[in-house]
Amino acid sequence: MSGIDYDAVNKMNVGLIEEFRANGGQLTGPFAGRPIVLLTIKGRKSGVERTTPLVYLPDGDRVFVFASKGGAPDDPDWYKNLVANPDVTVEVGNDKYAARAVVITGPERDELFERQMGEAEQFRREVIGGSRARRRVRQAARILLHEINQLARGLEA
Repeated sequence: MSGIDYDAVNKMNVGLIEEFRANGGQLTGPFAGRPIVLLTIKGRKSGVERTTPLVYLPDGDRVFVFASKGGAPDDPDWYKNLVANPDVTVEVGNDKYAARAVVITGPERDELFERQMGEAEQFRREVIGGSRARRRVRQAARILLHEINQLARGLEA
């Protein structure tokens, strides 16, 4: 048992999603000023679309998210769904677009990890605060969310 109250987390997420959409992507409280993205993914088993608020790492017009699950030893469900169904919907601020998720590997994965460690206090606490054994078990996946229209424009060039 992880000790995490998932009902409370789900209720908090519903409130964050409502506040995000009502305020053009701006949040108050502990998430004020943080880069937040809403990611809508189809369930791998149910086929039901679910929306998850995530802190993201902006890189120009690219959006990266991290499957850290608060430093837990297993991947979050949204990540498992994303791997099975990489076509997603992304909301950043007032923008909403279709995207394709790509799991990043190799040197770029490590570089993104270091950048996120430097820019996001909560992410740093999750990694540093976790047990050494837990950190060895799993590194959080880094995911690039490619806007579908950008992919199409790239293919036309």
